[in-house]
Amino acid sequence: MDTNVTTRPAAEADTAVIVPAVDIVEDEHGITLKADLPGVSKEELAIGIDGDNLTIEGTVKLGESSRMQPVYAEIRVAHYKRSFVLSRDLDGAKIDAAMKNGVLTLTVPKAEAAKPRRIAVRAD
Repeated sequence: MDTNVTTRPAAEADTAVIVPAVDIVEDEHGITLKADLPGVSKEELAIGIDGDNLTIEGTVKLGESSRMQPVYAEIRVAHYKRSFVLSRDLDGAKIDAAMKNGVLTLTVPKAEAAKPRRIAVRAD
């Protein structure tokens, strides 16, 4: 058995960026965004807003045991990153985030001014 370990150069292996798959659904209350981030822990997840830009970043570090060494490794550190431009109709200050089974769910409500309103009609 050949015991040579084949790896890509460290510079390439550590900078792999993966664009996560995302589903976005809109309803009268706002949008719900679901992003697949398998292996990303809550501690390695960063969600940020800068102006109207929403950015999701997460890192998966593939742990190596001192007793086991990889025979072939293309990516030792996976880095997920995806950015979106939020509509001005959405309230970025009230985003709710939850992570379950490798799926990040962001709920972004509509701003009060953008929500549909019912106008009362007076009869004179």
